[in-house]
Amino acid sequence: MANLAEAAIYKIGGNPLLVRAGALYHDIGKLTNPQFFIENQKTEKNPHDELSPEQSAQIIISHVIKGVDIAKKHQLPDVILDFIRTHHGTTRVDYFYNVFVKNNPDKLVDESLFTYPGPIPFSKETAVLMMADSVEAASRALKEPSEESINNLVDKIIEHKLMRGQFNNSNITLKDITESAVIFKAMLKSIYHVRVDYDLSKKTM
Repeated sequence: MANLAEAAIYKIGGNPLLVRAGALYHDIGKLTNPQFFIENQKTEKNPHDELSPEQSAQIIISHVIKGVDIAKKHQLPDVILDFIRTHHGTTRVDYFYNVFVKNNPDKLVDESLFTYPGPIPFSKETAVLMMADSVEAASRALKEPSEESINNLVDKIIEHKLMRGQFNNSNITLKDITESAVIFKAMLKSIYHVRVDYDLSKKTM
């Protein structure tokens, strides 16, 4: 993920070294409950199976708060804490939110139980890290990565962030976001050894 963020921020004129440092520390809060995060689950047993959707969402969300606590305890600079605080902004833990809605169709949902506390990103660097973190994580769930599926995934994730106003406080432009998306797509295709279709007849203007 650090490579995606670093390449994108370099392209749009940000600080690549700052983004790399932010990428290294942004998820340190997961150290307190590593088994609840899919990248650390090495067996078929999922601890979330024993919890309610609200409890699961709160554990996932808490890695941001705990990450800030750990960073402060070890006296990391505020500029690094900014990446920890903002890398999920005020987005929603959609998976567990959707499970709750499905299981409780007649019950009013308290969205705050499924929403990260923020703040939203407030610089190019924190905005790019948010995008890179989301697209890299989501790409791991692609069963058969292809040029089309990767392009659609990146576009869908970034569009969702825009619709939820996650970049409203950052000095990133739509051009910057578009250029970052192009880099994410190219790098993910390289990572997953996707063969690019060069048939120009299939391209649209």
